Amino acid sequence: MRARGRTTSTTAELARKGFTDVTRAAGLVDSLDLRTPGLVDELAGAADPDQALVTLADLSAGAAALISQLSDDAGWRARVIAVAGFSRALARHLTAHPIHLQVLRPEPARWSARRILDDLLGAVGLGSLAGAPPEQLAMASAGDEGAADRLRLANKRHLVRIAGRDLSCPDPSTVVDDIAAELADLADAVMICALAIARAQVSGSGAARLGIVALGKCGAQELNYLSDIDVLFVAEPADPGADDGAAMAVANKLAAATMRICSAHSACGTIWQVDAALRPEGNAGPLTRSLAGHRAYYTRWARNWEFQAMLKARPMAGDLDLARGFIDIVRPLIWQVGGRENFMAELQSMRRRVVELIPAADAEYEIKLGSGGLRDVEFSVQLLQLVHGRVDDRLRHRGTLVSLHALADHGYIGRADAAALDAAYRLERTLEHRVQLQHLRRSHLFPPPGDDREHIARSLGAADGDALWATWRRTALEVERRQRRVFYSPLLLTVSTLSDDELRLSPQAAQDRLKALGFLDASGALHHIEALTSGSTRAVEIQRQLLPAMLGWFAEGPNPDLGLISFRRLSEAMGSTSWYLRALRDEGQMAELLAQTLSTSRYIIAMLNRDPSAVQLLQDESELTPRSRESLMASMTAVVRRHEGAQDAVSAVRALRRRELMRLAFGDVLGRIDVDAVGQGLTALADATIQAALVVAVRDHPEPVPPIGVVAMGSWGGAELNYASDIDAMFVVPDGTRPEQSAQALAVVSTVRALLRSPGPEPPLEVDAGLRPEGRDGPLVRTVSSCLAYYRRWSQTWEHQALLRADVGAGDEDLVRELLAGISELRWPPQGISAVQESEIRRLKARMEAERIARGSDPHRNLKLGPGGLSDVQWTVQLLQLRHAGRLPALRSPSTLSALNACEAEGLLDAEDAAALRDAWHAASRMRNATMLVRARSSDQLPSDSRELAAVAMLMGHGKAEASQLLESYGRITRHASAVVERVFWGASS
Repeated sequence: MRARGRTTSTTAELARKGFTDVTRAAGLVDSLDLRTPGLVDELAGAADPDQALVTLADLSAGAAALISQLSDDAGWRARVIAVAGFSRALARHLTAHPIHLQVLRPEPARWSARRILDDLLGAVGLGSLAGAPPEQLAMASAGDEGAADRLRLANKRHLVRIAGRDLSCPDPSTVVDDIAAELADLADAVMICALAIARAQVSGSGAARLGIVALGKCGAQELNYLSDIDVLFVAEPADPGADDGAAMAVANKLAAATMRICSAHSACGTIWQVDAALRPEGNAGPLTRSLAGHRAYYTRWARNWEFQAMLKARPMAGDLDLARGFIDIVRPLIWQVGGRENFMAELQSMRRRVVELIPAADAEYEIKLGSGGLRDVEFSVQLLQLVHGRVDDRLRHRGTLVSLHALADHGYIGRADAAALDAAYRLERTLEHRVQLQHLRRSHLFPPPGDDREHIARSLGAADGDALWATWRRTALEVERRQRRVFYSPLLLTVSTLSDDELRLSPQAAQDRLKALGFLDASGALHHIEALTSGSTRAVEIQRQLLPAMLGWFAEGPNPDLGLISFRRLSEAMGSTSWYLRALRDEGQMAELLAQTLSTSRYIIAMLNRDPSAVQLLQDESELTPRSRESLMASMTAVVRRHEGAQDAVSAVRALRRRELMRLAFGDVLGRIDVDAVGQGLTALADATIQAALVVAVRDHPEPVPPIGVVAMGSWGGAELNYASDIDAMFVVPDGTRPEQSAQALAVVSTVRALLRSPGPEPPLEVDAGLRPEGRDGPLVRTVSSCLAYYRRWSQTWEHQALLRADVGAGDEDLVRELLAGISELRWPPQGISAVQESEIRRLKARMEAERIARGSDPHRNLKLGPGGLSDVQWTVQLLQLRHAGRLPALRSPSTLSALNACEAEGLLDAEDAAALRDAWHAASRMRNATMLVRARSSDQLPSDSRELAAVAMLMGHGKAEASQLLESYGRITRHASAVVERVFWGASS
């Protein structure tokens, strides 16, 4: 009899609706006797329309009366189609047991654990115990021989019911945790019934009490459709006076029988595997132990990973008092493992081994164990729980998602990270469920291209299998990235090594630790800690996590008190900035790098006081290297374009310069760049800053301005600037420039110098034109020919020496090159210099040392003018340049080190002498920069303050208490260099 209101579908229509075997489908549609308009469209919405149709046709033939009822219940019909059209295994089960279609009728709420249990008790013949308390169920016995098969069928019936709710949900990721929890409730009920059946099979079973503890996903109530069920058995004699050995033998038999009932196959199928391998000693240990036996093992022998495995333990079945007794034993021990020796290393190693053991062919398909899979989410959450949960019981949960949310709520993980991991976990768990539901086989592999992949994609609303694959791979990569950040966090590693008292930061514990760490003002430090950790805001929560580790990192620096107070000031300044504390917690070594910097460098601290947001430079260590001249020029040009007034524009340029100074200083303090890179970076920064200021001054000048070339002199010209260097410069304009034009150029140059050195929040840049022709008495701006005329007629030997380090600086570079070409024979004299000129140079150097080394100071601690210091090396190299550069072009470099290397290559210095000068140059330059970084004020003299000297020593690579070794090392280096200077510079030979 044909269904009323139905029209026969053509094969073309069926093909368009997603049916594959359209000829067969057309015949089946015509054979169905259902009064359901639009049924074909409903079937077409299934993951596998053909399978859904075939199943309905088979059911219609075998259970016509039941199937006809579907016509009047759209919700029921939708669930039947969803299950029949996705899971081949459940479709076959429904065909064999059509009565189970009844459980697919939609209900207003999920079944409670008690309702599931009572249903299964009735199935195995223990319906009279419905609603009975646990103690009665623990000793119940189901003696019917068919009870085990009825349990298997009842379990399958509930899988059908749960799958119907799952597969008919528009967004299954929103219910995946609820589905997993209901599957765990089903597992609990199955174990209770299986134990009752086992009691009927084991002789004398009443002699033993047996408690079953759920572990793993079942313990966390995160069960899959076909998970192994991880359990642990606890046993005691039923009669306290009975023989323990006999009772334990019975308990072993009961446990084994319970496992066998769940795992065995029969004509009614199977349930699932029960795995007790997580018990003490694993499969080599006894299947059951007493509470005393468990206590002895876990307090004396258990390894770190075994406590991690117990994190999800919960009472499941049997004697729940025994199961709870076991939980009471291990629970306190679980929350100590995060501070055990090698905990982090072992957990990291275990995770790597899991990935390495995945067969190569399966690696990219592994949803559970592969990189970025479910296990990475679970391990990340567990790691954070075990480390921080030692002192914060708000984190002590079993479930992955509830624990993840607790970590986010209390500031241990960022909200964005938590949301991303939550979404990833739900997607991957949903995929795992779909994979297992298709064939009711235990699998965690994403299907290869083909029908199974396409059906899963359709069930989840993806465009096709390739789109679903791409979504999952993006998700896995995102999980892997976040997991690595958690798993290899220096903050977490440090926290895991601290004691519980150190983590709690209680006043007495904190003060004791501060003293032990070397804080000089422990009470003052405690005051800062209390200010940072008082309150209940999210920022305070994160600071509570950071401080225990950061105190140790501060103490590794030379001035931990300075580090702590500076951190407090920085945190107060950045308190309303959402990314700051989150970055310290999450971004690799950022917190450790900040602590190291704050306890070392007043220079950086002063800069951070002006611009606290510059701390973000520490987020990415690749940012702690100098930018190129071209990059800086482009940035400053862009800044200038965005500001109209000269003062505003140059202020913005100076702010950008300050940020770049901090980049260099961070890199220097943290050992990411060497002294040569610092000099080159500061030089490029000077080039760009002066160029930008010149552009602004010319732009805003009311009159036309001739081209201006800026000649870099001194340390700027040699690319050897330090943090405290002034900028030595000369300014030239083209030949033919009229006086009124020169006046405009002079006004512009004066404006540049004034804007760059004016007081303000940004570090000033002093442009010193004292090395120009006639010095401070000469005009500030000259034409090229005027400069050349002066040098050819009036200049002295010391001025020729100063020209050795002249180079292109800023402005019109062609003008500068024209000047440099014109003075080449003065600074590289073809015949060298005379003995009289050499005598002048030596007299000038001797006079400088006599006048500029402070009376009463130790000249050996003067980095510039002391014996073997910067001046000795520089003047020795320059003397060799003046002697030989006229005939040896390789020596023609404004850089001291480049010229020194050329002197060695040309045979003017042997390798040993060159190395001695080079070592002295590097040592003095580094110490000069280090002194500035430590003190935030320039000095050529090594610090006399012991803590400052210790800080300089640490920046030079010495240990915290090795300032004396710094002095010894520097003394040795300068003695060797001074000996070379005595022979080469002060000696008579040439």
